[in-house]
Amino acid sequence: MSSETVRWERFDRKRRLGRFVAGLLVVVTIIASWRFMAIDFVTLDTVPREVADLLTRMYPPDVAYTPQIVDPLIETIHIAALGTAGALVLSIPVALLAAENTTPNAGTYWLGKLLVTVSRSVNTIIWALIFVVIFGSGPLAGAVAIAFRSVGFLGKLLGEEIEEIDFGQVEAVRASGASVVQTLLYGVLPQVKPALVGLGVYRWEINIRDSTVLGFVGAGGIGVELFRAIDAFAWRSVAMMLIAILAIVILSELLSAHTRRLVR
Repeated sequence: MSSETVRWERFDRKRRLGRFVAGLLVVVTIIASWRFMAIDFVTLDTVPREVADLLTRMYPPDVAYTPQIVDPLIETIHIAALGTAGALVLSIPVALLAAENTTPNAGTYWLGKLLVTVSRSVNTIIWALIFVVIFGSGPLAGAVAIAFRSVGFLGKLLGEEIEEIDFGQVEAVRASGASVVQTLLYGVLPQVKPALVGLGVYRWEINIRDSTVLGFVGAGGIGVELFRAIDAFAWRSVAMMLIAILAIVILSELLSAHTRRLVR
């Protein structure tokens, strides 16, 4: 009596075919995009030379320019901090609407999802352009743009955290005679507070990077000085500002990582 050898395969034929078709679509999309953009290899050949020329113009960085970028850099940090604080306040009601276990009805649930989607779909620069028109040039427009862009990020992730809470605690608070506001304050928020703090710090770190370029559209911060220096071909000053921006971003990432470890 002959025994048939069983051959183990990670994926069955249907899944292998699906993965092959997906990979083929990715390759076709990349080739089609390359052809649509009409990228010329001859043009790419000049890139190393242009990069070397730019680095030569930027070296050495203009250290004497440092005092002129301190105030714009501090303004950038304030824009990110104020925008993040505003986003945290706005994201809590949005997250409560977008979470299935706390939203009042289907209409408010989809309203919360719509607010999250709209906020996340519009880039920070576009929000800044809109609020520069409303408030005029300056850091206020930048802070509001940061806040509106961050609401979607925080609302989505915080809403997902709310959906994972122990709803028994919420029912216990409600059974003790607490109002709706008290139920949210003492039944829901304590369970998501660590996530709220961690997400807020993480978003602040992202907003530090975003706020460095808002000045290109007149929304304040170091981006204003950076745009002026680039427009004047002051590449050594540009190099100094890039170094300062890099230092602030690294410090914000270290602070963010340390804070998230404390929250856990």
